[in-house]
Amino acid sequence: MADIGIVLIEDHDLTRLGLRTALQRQDRIQVVGEAGNAKQGLMLLQDKQPDVAVVDIGLPDMDGIELTRQFKQFQIDTNSFSTRILILTMYDSEESVLAAFGAGANSYCMKDVNIDQLVEAIHATSDGNSWIDPTIANIVLRQMRKPIAVDPTQPKMITIEAVEPAYEEILDNVQLTDRELEILQLIVEGQSNNAIGETLFISLGTVKTHVRNILSKLCADDRTQAAVLALRSGLIS
Repeated sequence: MADIGIVLIEDHDLTRLGLRTALQRQDRIQVVGEAGNAKQGLMLLQDKQPDVAVVDIGLPDMDGIELTRQFKQFQIDTNSFSTRILILTMYDSEESVLAAFGAGANSYCMKDVNIDQLVEAIHATSDGNSWIDPTIANIVLRQMRKPIAVDPTQPKMITIEAVEPAYEEILDNVQLTDRELEILQLIVEGQSNNAIGETLFISLGTVKTHVRNILSKLCADDRTQAAVLALRSGLIS
């Protein structure tokens, strides 16, 4: 399989060097460029169009959210969508998280993750999935649960966002065990596999097996999609 081309956009030289060194040691990952500010980073992304751009929010000349917004507009203008954006930052505020996804970021990862988690996030992002750090997953899910504001000056209308017909058929036939429902609830709450294992007193391998079975039964690509489907369908409230 071809290597995943990575561009690093990080203003702290030591952090960028550490990331580059750690990622270059991983199989199927190649750092093809790096930049220390947003202007250089944007030009690099437009030129290289890597598989994944790892972007810090706290850049000196323009924040990573605005960089993401401008690059996504470039992709629309040029009809080129090969590059996906992974935000890697210390910012875990609701405002930062929602602004990043609103700008078009595909994944969001905190800088205190270990290298294995970062590699997992990069592979998931490259494969077309969204990877959300478990520590901030609840922010996204809370936003989904918020009721839609109603303008009192407008006629009252209720819009029901239905589950797609293909998913309706899946949910009609899906049979999750009590343990799988228990684990799905913890996924919705944003717990990692390790945390789920500690909560339920089961091994990490057992957790991974259950998660794999849940994704298969729900026809979900990743944990985030499974959580969203569980909430929308009423499997988990």
